[in-house]
Amino acid sequence: MKRIQIFTLSFFIALFFSGVSNAQVIEPPKGYSHDIGNMVAMLDDIKGRIYRLTSSMNQEQVDFLLDDKANRIGAMILHLAATEAFYQVYTFENREFNESEEARWMKGLMLGEDAREEYKGKPISYYFEIWDEVREQTKALLKEKDDKWFASKAAGTEMNNYWAWFHVMEHQSNHMGQIALLRSRLPQ
Repeated sequence: MKRIQIFTLSFFIALFFSGVSNAQVIEPPKGYSHDIGNMVAMLDDIKGRIYRLTSSMNQEQVDFLLDDKANRIGAMILHLAATEAFYQVYTFENREFNESEEARWMKGLMLGEDAREEYKGKPISYYFEIWDEVREQTKALLKEKDDKWFASKAAGTEMNNYWAWFHVMEHQSNHMGQIALLRSRLPQ
């Protein structure tokens, strides 16, 4: 009887949450090849979860530092955008950042003391607007490619494009965990 109660409770919890979120299925959005579309779905799912974790944060929470070596939540979101921007040029153009891109992205990409000083005093929406622009470009570029390109190696490396974008996705997932930890440590 206890197993039936646990199963029933689990079923209703799953049913409730399936109505709340459409993130229960990974499938390629229209207009993308199968594997690339699945990656786009996973990237958007993680970004959506990070957004839900942070979108209601006030300025004090966005700027919270756990200690003097930590990064602010806003800076971490900018870091995710910078990493994604780097992989755009790396996989689509077979190069690293040029001088102008370095000036725009390196502080966010590297984080640390300079980023702790630079990325504060801006609302969470500021960081998401930047990430939204980068993601829009990522999706437009990925839409032009097919699964053969995805499986091909990035120029001069042993890494294929699929692995590169998988790395972007897992990187975002890792930082989502960091952000969740910081959120749990926010002053009350």
